[in-house]
Amino acid sequence: MRSLVTGAAGFIGSTLVDRLLADGHQVIGVDNGSSGVIDNLDDAQRVNEACRRRFTLIEVDLQAPELIGIVAGANPDIVFHLAGQAQFDTSLLDPVFDARSNVLGTINLCEAMRLSGVRRIVYAASGDTRYGSSDLPLVDENAPTDPRSPHAAGKVAVEGYLRAYAARYGLAPTSLALGTVYGPRQMPRSGGVVAALFDAAMTGNSCTVCPDAAEAYDLVYVDDVVDAFLLAGRAPVTVTGTYNIGSGQLTTATEVRKLICAALGGSSSHVYGTAGRIRGVAMNRTKAEIELGWTPDVDLAEGIRRTAQWPRALDRSAAPVSVVA
Repeated sequence: MRSLVTGAAGFIGSTLVDRLLADGHQVIGVDNGSSGVIDNLDDAQRVNEACRRRFTLIEVDLQAPELIGIVAGANPDIVFHLAGQAQFDTSLLDPVFDARSNVLGTINLCEAMRLSGVRRIVYAASGDTRYGSSDLPLVDENAPTDPRSPHAAGKVAVEGYLRAYAARYGLAPTSLALGTVYGPRQMPRSGGVVAALFDAAMTGNSCTVCPDAAEAYDLVYVDDVVDAFLLAGRAPVTVTGTYNIGSGQLTTATEVRKLICAALGGSSSHVYGTAGRIRGVAMNRTKAEIELGWTPDVDLAEGIRRTAQWPRALDRSAAPVSVVA
């Protein structure tokens, strides 16, 4: 099977690439090099050398006109779309850049797929921002979208374009509404709350996340997220729509910090509050369980322990970050 992965050098994308190669896929990775870490693909490159060149990495922006030729030449059976501008603060400072990266980049990808006759796409949607704030104990996919930032608005807009391409051009999209993903290969500068708290614990840097119940996260381990992508990719082409991919539980930054300190055997520096954030939502994953067969296997304590064992658990050269997962 031939798979094209956008955002292939990112921490989720590279983990997905490794799993696809382990499953015998031929993989074409696309990344513009703006936020991914090329070292994340070391394992993929080794597999490539050992397995008759089953992995190719192409450095290109999704907005580039040449993407159409790249998709046509790759002729993938499926596209896993994880590329995009992911920084909350960047979207506030430059909403136009955020929209160009995420919305226009995805439209160009959809056009490339349409012109190449490629139907299947699995998209990394944002579950922790698409629903806004809710008093419900669990939020399912039928809840109204309520984006509260330019980044969230762009992610929701992409889902709309995927539905439009499905209705008009026969695209077969699956959108995975991801909770707050964490795990090995995530860098503090990425905006991930767990990565930033690891950085705070190991270097003494401060990080601006809200330490109490006013800000909480539905945390899900990266390997479980990759399982969801693989299951969505194996599903029949008729299985489309949006699926919540989360733990179904909210965890505060203070609770995460305690688990990190226990895993590292130390204590972290102060965690500061940040303005403009809303309480996260716990996502109901029942639809994903029934239709995709997905359930998370790694609980938070185990996920933190595995992340602590990662050789590059943090990027010490990174500046203190304003954390938005």
